[in-house]
Amino acid sequence: MTKVIFIDWDDTIGDWATSALKAQQEVYNKHHFAEFWSSFEDYFAAYQEHNAWLWTEYATGRITKEFLARDFTLYPLVQALGGSELLYQSKPLQTLADTVCEEFLVLTNRFAQLLPGAKETVDYLRSKYDLVIVSNGFTDVQYDKVNESGIRDRFLEMVMSEEAGVNKPDKRFFEIAFERTNKARIAAGKQPVTKDEIILIGDGYGSDIEGAKNFGIDQIFICHNEETLNDTSKTATYKVMSLADVADIL
Repeated sequence: MTKVIFIDWDDTIGDWATSALKAQQEVYNKHHFAEFWSSFEDYFAAYQEHNAWLWTEYATGRITKEFLARDFTLYPLVQALGGSELLYQSKPLQTLADTVCEEFLVLTNRFAQLLPGAKETVDYLRSKYDLVIVSNGFTDVQYDKVNESGIRDRFLEMVMSEEAGVNKPDKRFFEIAFERTNKARIAAGKQPVTKDEIILIGDGYGSDIEGAKNFGIDQIFICHNEETLNDTSKTATYKVMSLADVADIL
């Protein structure tokens, strides 16, 4: 019987895709990136592709937070300027990339919003289960998002990968989340839970679903589109299109 839900934040509860789009539009205009790119759409597509690769590398520990924070802007700029490896050593470009990163993170929090129906679904789930946020985001940024969301009080605990010292899908991340959840339950006068009383909800197949599988807990995979939903290579205990659909399962 489920008693605890581990739940991802970005693109599961929070609308990261929209906030990132708006934030990148701001920095694109402010820093005159039209000088390097034929359109914002081309720039944003390059950012998205490279950023997805960076977060996969970060989750598996192959790159550092510092590398990710600079490279998600530096790499697209270098490619737009011809792709020379020497450009990576350009101090002005490195400084620009660092500045854009700082501005981008501030802007994503300014533009942060919940996915449609997320608040209602979280409220429904909170009425039946303890909710624990499990996120690979940077600690200060993620805490700000949650604290400003208006639903912070719905969550028993929050576990961020940076403060945990390890990222999803590493089994150690889930062990830390498990331990902190039971400490929080005990502090609240509740009994600790076992793994078979926990289910994870997330939209990242590698970080969320495979991580939960390896830890030995059930999973609800939010697919966001029909193609992913019907992809038989991506299996999970349950597959749904949106967070709202979770109410049909739990």
